Amino acid sequence: MIERFLEYIEVEKRYSAHTVTCYRSDLLVFASFVLRTEGHQDLLKVDKKIVRNFMSDLSVSNISKRSINRKLSTLRSFYLFLLKLQQITVSPLESIQSLKFYAEKQIPFSQAEMEELKVTTVKPKNSSFLKELIVETLYQTGMRRAELSALLLENVDFSKKEIKVIGKGNKSRIIPVSEDLLNVFTEYLSKRKPLEESEMYFFINDKGKKLNDKFVYSTVNSYLSIVSNKVKKSPHILRHSFATHVLDNGAEISKVKKLMGHSSLASTQVYTNANIEQLKKVFNNAHPRAKKI
Repeated sequence: MIERFLEYIEVEKRYSAHTVTCYRSDLLVFASFVLRTEGHQDLLKVDKKIVRNFMSDLSVSNISKRSINRKLSTLRSFYLFLLKLQQITVSPLESIQSLKFYAEKQIPFSQAEMEELKVTTVKPKNSSFLKELIVETLYQTGMRRAELSALLLENVDFSKKEIKVIGKGNKSRIIPVSEDLLNVFTEYLSKRKPLEESEMYFFINDKGKKLNDKFVYSTVNSYLSIVSNKVKKSPHILRHSFATHVLDNGAEISKVKKLMGHSSLASTQVYTNANIEQLKKVFNNAHPRAKKI
């Protein structure tokens, strides 16, 4: 049933390859737990008690609450699928609540740090033209790590100065690209030597293969380590920095929502809290009574 479910979310729901991989991993971990504790792998016979035991086992293994909730979300989707097929009559997740936790505050890199990264002559070990381009592309576009890895060559439009990104739920969006970045893209394409099976992807590694998420993460982490001691130095922090900086410089939140590929404005509003000093300046300069206070 797992493979049938994965085929459903990939073909009918049009989930990304990255999401399908995550769902597969979560379900296999759960199936392994059921086999270890119940002596079988029949997921149709799972009840609420088994799910709660699974949650406890993950907690004891020091799995974060965020990761546990993601696995619960996967199981909910899986058992809703089984309900739809009438393979079960009640979902074992029906009364299971997600764990409550306070999300760790994401601290974006400052504009000064990003400028320093651009001009510094210090380079990480094994630096390369491609790695520098990956970091700059993530920062200038706000793309997710998986979106950059899956960016298609045909979706980079040099004449219109824009790229089409395929995001979550297979939804597409358009992101404008600066003239400077396009010039670097042109230089990169002159050096790009893909294998036949990777020709469709814009970014490829030195072996001519499609980028993998681990490579992108380690690249970003090594470059951001040059200019900051912040704990979080990931592609997501670059995305966070992109949104914060364009908002700080006057972009409308509704426009940033489209650039980020967010389904709701609430997701984008998180970034308006990143720089309260900037909001104070806007207030003091714009409100008719502020100047008298």
